[in-house]
Amino acid sequence: MSQPHARTACGQRQSSQLALFSSQDEAQMYHDSSRSGFFSLLVDVRGEKRQSSHRLADMPSILNLVDKTRDTWISQAEFIRPNRRVVNLARLGLLFTDLDTYRIPALAGRTADQLAASVLYFCAEGGLPAPSVLIYSGRGIQAKWLLDGTIPRQALPRWNACQRYLVDRLAHVGADPMAKDASRVLRTIETVNSKSGEVCCVVHVTNDTYGQPVRYNFEYLAEALLPTPRWTIEQQRQEQAERLKRKSKPFLLVSGGKTENLRGFSGRQLAWDRLEDLRKLAELRGGVNEGCRMQHLFWRLNFLLLSGATNSKQMYHEASALARELDPQWNSRSKELMTLFRKAKAYEAGEKVSFEGKDYPSLYTPKNDTLINLFRITADEQRQLKTIISSEMARERDRKRHEIRRRAAGAIDRQTYESTSLSRQKPWEALGISRASWYRAGKPAVPAVETGACVLHFKAVGTEGEIQ
Repeated sequence: MSQPHARTACGQRQSSQLALFSSQDEAQMYHDSSRSGFFSLLVDVRGEKRQSSHRLADMPSILNLVDKTRDTWISQAEFIRPNRRVVNLARLGLLFTDLDTYRIPALAGRTADQLAASVLYFCAEGGLPAPSVLIYSGRGIQAKWLLDGTIPRQALPRWNACQRYLVDRLAHVGADPMAKDASRVLRTIETVNSKSGEVCCVVHVTNDTYGQPVRYNFEYLAEALLPTPRWTIEQQRQEQAERLKRKSKPFLLVSGGKTENLRGFSGRQLAWDRLEDLRKLAELRGGVNEGCRMQHLFWRLNFLLLSGATNSKQMYHEASALARELDPQWNSRSKELMTLFRKAKAYEAGEKVSFEGKDYPSLYTPKNDTLINLFRITADEQRQLKTIISSEMARERDRKRHEIRRRAAGAIDRQTYESTSLSRQKPWEALGISRASWYRAGKPAVPAVETGACVLHFKAVGTEGEIQ
């Protein structure tokens, strides 16, 4: 479709390689039409925002039908249902920031190419990896770091931590703090920005050695961006567990504010895992009874807020998606969530609740036993959950982890030991002969037995039953 009224801000340089990037080309950098799942479009129709969700398999044909004269945005993540709420997240294939450079006086009025050069400079100065692609949105810049694969919904808390870090480091370039969640939509390539009259287009691509947009391993990016590397997190968690076993006081793993300390990160991951456990519980039970729906909705939403995956402004949208997951015909009453909404606002403001000399977040942080009793979770159900388990179940899993580590270190299990250790056998049985035959043969030595990397040589001597 021709766009005579739209200006191409990318200049004559767009006649080169960058001009070849269509909306499909750009979307296929992080969406794959061969995968199962959904993506969403948001379109401005005469001032009214209209959202639609489509199967990834239909993405090429859907993008071909987009009216490029209208403001259009596309979801950056993929979803398990035709609804772009965080609770429906399937996977993510990139990190991103939306830079409102027009709000920064020093950058206002610069061309698209000049803005791209400025963003690359500030990323290099700040020690950030170069974005894979920079997109001029008509007034600002979208910076995207493509991943060499996708990360599953289980990794969302860690992805959120990376997003927060990028926004913090690029705040002086206009990074929008509200445009960092997994349900975010960003302006679609080739569509016009009605506020500036300019077309959204690719202005820079960082290529790899094969001439393709560079892609990053998520673990590499997380190690580069997060204050505490993952291996340190795991090591300190193990140390904390050992200290708790010795009944010593738990310790703060790292210092820092809410967004940068390890305990905060671990707490967000725990909250997300508890949300997933409640969803798994419903799956194990074949659904949720009518009388338990609000209880499930309340606690799922509480843990979603605690995980940092959503906020009070988006809370009711996420609540609607969770309610439809529990029962597509259920219209939950929002007034029953008003207390949770107030607590979410207090939590975002950094308010704490003091109890018995300790400070707790404004949102609810129940113990496992509380949740087990509240939802009447059986031992068999706990075995299929990740975090909502009893102390006894936790000890059982800890024993299994230690056993796996011992096996990896070369230790053999008792059954194997007993089956190969002649100190627990009669030597004639090991040789496959009778006791009398063994004596008549002069008490012959038993052949070597291999166990792992060792070869054990046994010799039968002495009186009956003696093995050395």
